[in-house]
Amino acid sequence: MNAGNLDRLVQFHRYTEADDGYGVTEVWSDHGTKQWASKKDVSDGERMAAGWVEASVVSRFLVRWSAFTRGITPKDRLVCEGLEMEILGIKEAGGRHRWLEITATGRNDL
Repeated sequence: MNAGNLDRLVQFHRYTEADDGYGVTEVWSDHGTKQWASKKDVSDGERMAAGWVEASVVSRFLVRWSAFTRGITPKDRLVCEGLEMEILGIKEAGGRHRWLEITATGRNDL
């Protein structure tokens, strides 16, 4: 994945628990500042081989490694161009402490 095109601003969301008077619910809110990222959608063939068949998009994002981004976990969410996506995995890319590759999925039929 080429890091030369950090052309998308992504926002991370983190949840907290809140008591709404009826019980405890998850509340998702912005976590940190927006980050520049590159985005590459996973091909349909790759999605089918992995068993993903629902109406969703799976994308890989590349962000700069930083003290903030290294704290992102699969419990967080990523928002890109209005689509909130669940994080499936995070791994280092391009050498130690250079980039993080985040694989995320979101329903694009809602």
